[in-house]
Amino acid sequence: MTESKKVPWFLWPFWLIWRLVVGIIEVTGRIVGAVLGLVLMIAGVLVSLTIVGLIVGVPLIIFGFLLVIRSLF
Repeated sequence: MTESKKVPWFLWPFWLIWRLVVGIIEVTGRIVGAVLGLVLMIAGVLVSLTIVGLIVGVPLIIFGFLLVIRSLF
């Protein structure tokens, strides 16, 4: 439950700039999370090419997939 407070009219420019910066940081974080998830999935597939690597590769693939899903939604 978020509590909305009214912003005084003389603080609107600062509030708008702050909201813009926060929005840019959120989008950048989502993009970085998605790219990192893809890299982890690719690394997991490459490690899983050997039988011994399956122990490490499968969790990497799962973690990368969950990170991508979290970044998208």
